[in-house]
Amino acid sequence: MATRRIPIDWDALETAVERNAPDTESFLDLTTGQVVTIVSGDPEAPVLKKQVADNIDNFVRIEPASSREQYRWMERFVQSVADEALRERLIIAIDGKGAFRRFKDVLLAYPAERERWFSYRADLLHWHIHNWLHEQGFEGQSTPPWGDPKPPPELPKVEGKPVVHGTEAPGEALRRQARDLLDGIAAIDLPSAIAFLDFLRERGTKGLLEQRESSDDGRSNRRSTASRAVAQRGGNVLRASEG
Repeated sequence: MATRRIPIDWDALETAVERNAPDTESFLDLTTGQVVTIVSGDPEAPVLKKQVADNIDNFVRIEPASSREQYRWMERFVQSVADEALRERLIIAIDGKGAFRRFKDVLLAYPAERERWFSYRADLLHWHIHNWLHEQGFEGQSTPPWGDPKPPPELPKVEGKPVVHGTEAPGEALRRQARDLLDGIAAIDLPSAIAFLDFLRERGTKGLLEQRESSDDGRSNRRSTASRAVAQRGGNVLRASEG
């Protein structure tokens, strides 16, 4: 099949390939190189759908990197993390629903590893774009801003606990252990245990918010105030339940 050279808005194409959502479709305009993104429920969606349908020969649907594929990228990255404590946290973070968000939240506190992840992920996205264009029989009229893509190098696997693919992932094992411990607690002590678990859950949520604030604008005063407020509230809850 002959390769057809077409104009491409590389930044828009990269965004479309990265975006994997069930309510979103993206199409590449073969005449202009622009990307048309249609989001279900958007007021402009019907107009954009008609625009594509009326000129269907001029558009090709963009295939984003699947969630399964991007999850494999995270797994390979986790296996290359040299810091054993961080690797353990990431293994637990990518277990179950919300894995992508938790993975990014953990890396917020590790800027060097976070930057390494973004660089690795960008290489994988660019290689995905290259392969997709090749399969479609297209080639850009201009060189992409990231240069000619090459197969991403294999990350070295660090010796240690592997990413588990068995019937029980690390996070589930910990949850099961917690349930077993609760089953062994006397009923009279359960209110205190529940209050403490609520405190831990709220402290974790506050901690993630503080990390985001610190990363975005360095508002350390707000962060320390929020931490003290959470700790005080948790202590009040515990004292009230024990009373």
